Amino acid sequence: MLDEIFGLGPLEPLMKDPQVSDILVNTWKNVFIERHGKLEHTDIRFQDDRHLLQVIDRIVSGVGRRIDDSSPMVDARLADGSRVNAIIKPLSLDGPHLSIRKFRRDALSGEDLLRTESLNEPMLELLKGVVKARLNVLISGGTGAGKTTLLNIMSSFIPADERIVTIEDSAELQLRQPHVVRLETRPPNIEGEGAIPQRMLVINALRMRPDRIVLGECRGSEAVDMLQAMNTGHDGSLTTLHANTPRDALSRLETMIAMASLNLPERAMRQQIASAIQVIIQVARMGDGTRKVTQISEVVGMEGEVITMQDIFMFERQGTAENGKVLGRYRATGIRPKFADRLQSYGIKVGSMLFENTEIDMPAFRERR
Repeated sequence: MLDEIFGLGPLEPLMKDPQVSDILVNTWKNVFIERHGKLEHTDIRFQDDRHLLQVIDRIVSGVGRRIDDSSPMVDARLADGSRVNAIIKPLSLDGPHLSIRKFRRDALSGEDLLRTESLNEPMLELLKGVVKARLNVLISGGTGAGKTTLLNIMSSFIPADERIVTIEDSAELQLRQPHVVRLETRPPNIEGEGAIPQRMLVINALRMRPDRIVLGECRGSEAVDMLQAMNTGHDGSLTTLHANTPRDALSRLETMIAMASLNLPERAMRQQIASAIQVIIQVARMGDGTRKVTQISEVVGMEGEVITMQDIFMFERQGTAENGKVLGRYRATGIRPKFADRLQSYGIKVGSMLFENTEIDMPAFRERR
């Protein structure tokens, strides 16, 4: 009864389960969850569509939004930071749909990535060095691949004496440094006015004397201002975008620049990207539900009309075990990145064997380090 009056009704037990990362309600009688990267069907049901609509209305009204025939689609955020998307008829043919991406209260660390085998120790050491040496980083991956999680962890490597400005469409980052300014976009009001997009926040952030800018996700024309910030003294910035490979990520950045209607030539766009981004990290969700860093690539520069890149680390998939677990190995490509000298100039000691060995002997690496 209390859950019905004050909470999310039948969904309340799922909200309290720390193992559940996503709650997906496909009409009143089908509720799915994501646990450990895999989707599961539950026996939880609402009474009917009207019951589900009551819960959706309680969520959106709590943040000053509404959902009805004139506005049948809405994004919202719960008090604990969880992201919510709801869509109803006539856009959703079968009835109301509700999607909740739960907010983790306990921020993950680099050691958690090692424990879950999302990367290996040399790769983690490299990522720490990349952040401390103030290289501009782009994290690329598909939906649910762990981009925001990795961004959160990499942000924790930023020194505590720097001023950080975060810009997000829906606040998810959990930075623990003492000097953090958190900015969040604002959707339009009931009359369709008053929206504050990410691009406006990026422009405003440049006037706030940031040492670092962390953009939760590049989606549109704000990519232009983010790249300009990276090119004009705000090095060490981090952002994410949706793409399947590092090369696709660069193509998506070109598309986003075109969305700003600046009519830049292709070569000028690519020069802007090549000079702004130094490292691209590709993450992916495997078939067994695990998330892995599949590539760490360096943007080298321009060669003719093409942006050149080189892979530093890769995940090589070698098959699938009988229990469905993805088998593979992390390996260094043997290429020493151009930014290795910059790491040394910042006092970051990364052993040469990090880049030279095809397969890294972990005990030897720890001894050398």
